[in-house]
Amino acid sequence: MAAGSAIQIPSRLPLLLTHESVLLPGSTMRTSVDSPRNMQLVRSRLLKGTSLRSTIIGVIPNTSDPTSDCDDLPNLHRIGTAALAVQVVGSNWPKPHYTLLVTGLCRFQILQLLKEKPYPVAEVQQLDRLEQFTNGHKSEEELGELSEQFYKYAVQLVEMLDMSVPAVAKLRRLLDNLPREALPDILTSIIRTTNQEKLQILDAVRLEERFKMTIPLLVRQIEGLKLLQKTRKSKQDDDKRVVAIRPNRRITHGSITEDEEEEEDHDDVVMLEKKIRTSSMSEQALKVCLKEIKRLKKMPQSMPEYALTRNYLELMVELPWNKSTKDRLEIRAARIVLDNDHYAMEKLKKRVLEYLAVRQLKNNLKGPILCFVGPPGVGKTSVGRSIAKTLGREFHRIALGGVCDQSDIRGHRRTYVGSMPGRIINGLKTVGVNNPVFLLDEVDKLAKSLQGDPAAALLEVLDPEQNHSFTDHYLNVAFDLSQVLFIATANTTATIPPALLDRMEVIQVPGYTQEEKIEIAHRHLIPKQLELHGLTPQQIQIPQVTTLGIITRYTREAGVRALDRKLGAICRAVAVKVAEGQHKEAKPDRAEVGEGEDCKEHIAEDAKPESISDTADLALPPEMPILIDFHALKDILGPPLYDMEVSERLSQPGVAVGLAWTPLGGEIMFVEASRMEGEGQLTLTGQLGDVMKESAHLAISWLRSNAKRYQLTNASGSFDLLDNTDIHLHFPAGAVTKDGPSAGVTIVTCLASLFSGRLVCSDVAMTGEITLRGLVLPVGGIKDKVLAAHRAGLKRIILPERNEKDLEEIAAHVRQELTFVLAGRLEQVLNAAFDGGFAAKATLEHLNSKL
Repeated sequence: MAAGSAIQIPSRLPLLLTHESVLLPGSTMRTSVDSPRNMQLVRSRLLKGTSLRSTIIGVIPNTSDPTSDCDDLPNLHRIGTAALAVQVVGSNWPKPHYTLLVTGLCRFQILQLLKEKPYPVAEVQQLDRLEQFTNGHKSEEELGELSEQFYKYAVQLVEMLDMSVPAVAKLRRLLDNLPREALPDILTSIIRTTNQEKLQILDAVRLEERFKMTIPLLVRQIEGLKLLQKTRKSKQDDDKRVVAIRPNRRITHGSITEDEEEEEDHDDVVMLEKKIRTSSMSEQALKVCLKEIKRLKKMPQSMPEYALTRNYLELMVELPWNKSTKDRLEIRAARIVLDNDHYAMEKLKKRVLEYLAVRQLKNNLKGPILCFVGPPGVGKTSVGRSIAKTLGREFHRIALGGVCDQSDIRGHRRTYVGSMPGRIINGLKTVGVNNPVFLLDEVDKLAKSLQGDPAAALLEVLDPEQNHSFTDHYLNVAFDLSQVLFIATANTTATIPPALLDRMEVIQVPGYTQEEKIEIAHRHLIPKQLELHGLTPQQIQIPQVTTLGIITRYTREAGVRALDRKLGAICRAVAVKVAEGQHKEAKPDRAEVGEGEDCKEHIAEDAKPESISDTADLALPPEMPILIDFHALKDILGPPLYDMEVSERLSQPGVAVGLAWTPLGGEIMFVEASRMEGEGQLTLTGQLGDVMKESAHLAISWLRSNAKRYQLTNASGSFDLLDNTDIHLHFPAGAVTKDGPSAGVTIVTCLASLFSGRLVCSDVAMTGEITLRGLVLPVGGIKDKVLAAHRAGLKRIILPERNEKDLEEIAAHVRQELTFVLAGRLEQVLNAAFDGGFAAKATLEHLNSKL
């Protein structure tokens, strides 16, 4: 071997103490460092060092570092390995530690320990030569027969491995290129050996001794590989023998003979291939499945990919490629089913009947993409189930709230461990048909993350022009979704991406009126609660007047969920009384005859009308049916949660009632204003958004510019309303964030009341956006706002003139109970908000432009 100049390691080396592993020269080891002295070595030497010498450390095997700095060092192993620190990675979990990647250079012997703290440093003597090797190497005669024997076993071991693996091919090249004296250490670190055997190789300083100790280890590894290959070969021969014998085998039991087809059923792969060929999947999917089944036959069952491929093929067979249910297209029967399941919801029912009518005329109609938008509790999800029942289709619900991974929609690629199809394909597998009703619940609550945007993945699913060839990442073949009827539900369209919203037909589902809630309660909710609690109509009666009391005093919502819970509480209280009554009826039967007179006296004393809350009376069962009146409501549900407080809060100037829209439905909103001496500042409180703050500034600017016209003055009598005057506007319910332009007319009315000293009418609510020139602009959510005012007992509502078209959506009986004032300018709003109008000084008539 031609050698260059020898490389010397430093004579003083910091020592890294290891206990669990042994590093040999020429090999690489990853070790964890968490003891005090080793941690200090990494921090002070490796992380702060700037030269190559600072990365060379001594690794001492079979020696554990004490857990405390105060403990003395144990006896150090005599021989160590000089190593180069290649990588340092720190972590704080589960406790502070470093992970080192070190490469062994050469052996050294410890001559003297120079210091122990903060980390051990020793004077060392290099035992192996480190040389810059060239392509040449020593002749075989110099190394002797022992080296040649070792090389032969090493080549035999490597050639028994799979040479197609890049690491094995690289190891084979290293056997020819590396010097022979470096091979024992490298191969010992690669083959399966114990730490004790590696320690013996490390302590073998002489080269011949290392060869002698390593050859038995190589022979042992070769024999193990031969035994393993022999076992695998015999198993493969047995499998081939079984496959060859099976077609000709006959099993006879009495008069029953299994023919060839029944015998092949025992082979799962053959059965799977048979199912694939007889399935009705598309040509492209069939081609992919046949290719995968060929791979599966050649694949040993021990491979992890075998189970993945088999699961994929079983899913492909189970998918409903051409299996569908027949639609029930009788419009009259569909109308009866929808009316029985749901009260009101005329828009939804009309759209379903339209779909049925068109399906009668055209069989291959694509499924519509509907989106029901409305507050919670109005029946968006349950109406989707009713639509499936009406059409005679299978129903599947997919909850999308909080989904933040696009793989939930499109599935994972099969290259990942634990991959699975998306929820769409899984739903089709569950229902077993290709034309179900899919309910995509809470589509407005999708979230983004590092795993992608599921709303973007839904674009392909909900696009009628694309979903006929929907490609799931797991399937990797197109699947036809055009016959699926997709119904999405949402509370608001504000959080739905515009591109996704554009693909759906939005149908608004507004809140219910009080009359509709009463009907829903007596048609659906009360019978459901009676059945859930084991009661009958002969045991409990809830009049409509009581139901109205629950709606107005104990719930204030757009839907009926809270109403359903209150009815459940009433049924539980009645169930307690009924159960106690049954216990009391059984009690006299068990009493002795001698106690009959006492029982009669006891009954005579307690035979009085009892309240639903009287649990102390245990003598007689309650009279049936139990009637729920207002006194019983107070006993069961407690004092009323909501009062008609509008007139009380409007008992002084500077208060007005507005109407607001939220995803939970419409709400009434109070606006309060006060003034005090100050520097002309406007203070706004109540968690207001930027748009609402701008509306407040618009309102005060319009009033200041029209103060003389309406004789509005501040406390000192000046027409400059902010002269030495501060104004404070507050929107109660300060914990709720508020924003939007529709409070503009309410703020103007509130401030006009404050500066004029007049009270706003107690039965008036209003909504509308304002401009600096005094115009009233249209706003949204009119139906929900009107229903909120109706629930609160208000009688007059001021709306923008251009919102008149929205009144047609409101039920006729609600419109009859309310008075609507349509305003195009703020002057009309003020005249309608105050008793007797809001008079202004006569001004010159406006000149109409003739341009």
